[in-house]
Amino acid sequence: MKFLIPIFIIIGFGLISALFIVDEREKALVLQFGRVVSIKTEPGMYVKIPLIQEVVRYDDRILSRDIDPLEITPLDDRRLVVDAFARYRITDVNRFRQAVGVGGIQAAETRLDSILRAETREVLGSVSSNDILSSDRAALMLRIRNGAVEEARALGVEIIDVRLKRTDLPAENLDATFERMRAEREREATDERARGNEAAQRVRAQADRTVVELVSDAQRQAEIVRGEADARRNSIFASAFGQDPEFFEFYRSLTAYNRALQGENSSMVLSPDSDFFNYLKSPDGISNTSGQ
Repeated sequence: MKFLIPIFIIIGFGLISALFIVDEREKALVLQFGRVVSIKTEPGMYVKIPLIQEVVRYDDRILSRDIDPLEITPLDDRRLVVDAFARYRITDVNRFRQAVGVGGIQAAETRLDSILRAETREVLGSVSSNDILSSDRAALMLRIRNGAVEEARALGVEIIDVRLKRTDLPAENLDATFERMRAEREREATDERARGNEAAQRVRAQADRTVVELVSDAQRQAEIVRGEADARRNSIFASAFGQDPEFFEFYRSLTAYNRALQGENSSMVLSPDSDFFNYLKSPDGISNTSGQ
């Protein structure tokens, strides 16, 4: 009976080691002496030959791979540093095992890196930096993905998506690029100011011309009105003089006295027989000249 216990233990261990479970997140290969003898893609419990066969499991979920920053040179020779990542899935575990051997996921991702880096250089090197930096660069990412699909399929892998996370200038080019951008903006600002000054000069010239025209027209109208007023005044004076010459002469003399004798200390030097004070010297207020 004592000899049976070790046998039962060995049998039990053999039965346990013969069973294996594949869950819904993975696929499995059953290997016998390194050769694939069975592929398990559906979840469940399976049996293998203990000690002779082994089970290799691979993740069946969508996996993500970050690509190391890559320096590229677009068509305009403006170097850029691109940081990207890819999402992929193992679709053919048998081909995957044949392609990467015992290296597994790590070996596959190393080869994927090479494929994606080469395709990224080829696609981004065929366009300008403005196309890469624009928001409408989904087409470029699709081109990278489509270009890498065939090579990845040889590994038993399907590339689902490729995305550019960041696109920056190399550190040594930042200062020079910023200076060039600043110079371009200053040149554009100078051009805008020059165009603004030119437009302002045109507006000022038009305003000055309008002012001159308005002032000239106003002066012309004023001269016309002034001339008409002078003519009317002269007409009134002539009419008044014709009706009473003596009164008109007296009025003109008073006006002359009023204008000449202004202020407190007015002084005049006249000859004794001057006609200026005829009305003041006349006892009856009649000009001496008018009686002659």
